Amino acid sequence: MSRSTSIAAVGVVCAALTLPAFAQSVKVTPLGGIDGEFCPQDRALVFEDPNGTRILYDPGRTVAGATDPRLGKIDIILVSHMHGDHVGNAHNKEPNAGSCDKPDTSVSAMPNTNAVNIALAKKSKIVTGSEMPPFFAAKLKANDGDPANSILARFGGSVTIGGVRIATVAALHSNGLDPDYFGGVVGKAMKEAGIAGNVGPATGYVVRFSNGLVTYLSGDTGITADQELVVRNHYNVKLAVMNIGDVFTTGPVEATYVINELVKPAAVIASHANEVGTIGGKLRPGSRTEAFMKAVKVPVHIPLSGRTMEFDAAGKCTAGC
Repeated sequence: MSRSTSIAAVGVVCAALTLPAFAQSVKVTPLGGIDGEFCPQDRALVFEDPNGTRILYDPGRTVAGATDPRLGKIDIILVSHMHGDHVGNAHNKEPNAGSCDKPDTSVSAMPNTNAVNIALAKKSKIVTGSEMPPFFAAKLKANDGDPANSILARFGGSVTIGGVRIATVAALHSNGLDPDYFGGVVGKAMKEAGIAGNVGPATGYVVRFSNGLVTYLSGDTGITADQELVVRNHYNVKLAVMNIGDVFTTGPVEATYVINELVKPAAVIASHANEVGTIGGKLRPGSRTEAFMKAVKVPVHIPLSGRTMEFDAAGKCTAGC
């Protein structure tokens, strides 16, 4: 065998050995209220990068606090905005407590939030945009945590943690801070006046994983031009997590327009339906979830609690869907 042939053979072997690293998938596990179902309060998703970095998105009320056995290691927590169903003003007593339509969210997380309590226990970093980082830093400090674990990623910028790049994008939604997070005389006065604290605009996220998958996390947003100009044209998103609940967020018709005409990902995970979306793990007939799934042109994946889905760099589901 000639020297050039040997080098070429080594190159082929090396390429073959490195291929699996690029082919590895991102795992997405919904942490909802009832195993195997898609329920009204379900927001939380855990993303696991091929390199092992784990991200908890919007823990909300269905993650049963920091001791929820489903959590495992959490390196990063993303919070889209400060409403209780996303940051977690209360949470399930335990996984599967209550029913899909009437979960037992009787455990208060005030004044810290579920997100902060989980971050303290897991030593996670909380990444947020807008004016939210100082709030989380203060809560961490007040509970003997490290305020430096509250990290800013403001619009147009990004941070890379554990090999995962995180950028914030615009979300058209309110973002008031409940006076109960302040407590005392200040919180009481705010409550009596009917006003909330100001922590800036709500955010969405674009996350680039180490296998190349780029994912859009919509948060609670209406239709925005940025969904085409920024999310699609600049970031070239392949997988979207899209809210569909109507009234408080985009409804299924509006969310369909966002996916079909603006973001145009390869696939979408439905989120924030504000309804019993499934019964026995099957789509509930006549539901908003069903309407969205029928109208969207790309594969729609329903986040059944506890069921892990896997996605490749192109946004294609390779397992669990």
